[in-house]
Amino acid sequence: MTLVGRTATGVLLALACCGVQAMPSTFGPVIGSALLCRDHLENAYFHSYLSTAFGPAIKHEGGAFWFKGDATLWGKQVLEVMVSDDTHPMVFIAAVLDSKPEELEAAIRAAAGLRHKVVDAAQYPLRVSNPGSVIAYHNDKSKIYCARYKPFPPGR
Repeated sequence: MTLVGRTATGVLLALACCGVQAMPSTFGPVIGSALLCRDHLENAYFHSYLSTAFGPAIKHEGGAFWFKGDATLWGKQVLEVMVSDDTHPMVFIAAVLDSKPEELEAAIRAAAGLRHKVVDAAQYPLRVSNPGSVIAYHNDKSKIYCARYKPFPPGR
């Protein structure tokens, strides 16, 4: 085996040993569509999907389960994905991406054809799409989310 081959094998073994979870092939269509509000939001489904894809949540706070894994959406690195728990008044899915909001909006527009319009003249404006997804500033990164009110329980 060549030095390059041994190095590559060592890197792969190190990643496997450290528990870094690779992105499943369905991540973009499943999570990306949900973040763009192009899919039904069911927090139990997304919690199960993310747990299977990335292992257990890294934390549970603020009415959400937080997941971390090696993933990209629209060519941008995903840093964290959050899904609401049953205590939160909304059902939501959110992600923090290593990208400025204007760069993320351009990447989404190029890849999915969906525009997020600036909705105010604030220093750090929100960007909102017609289906309702929101891109917000998160320090020097972006947070994108889709949130819906919980439906009435059956029988109401």
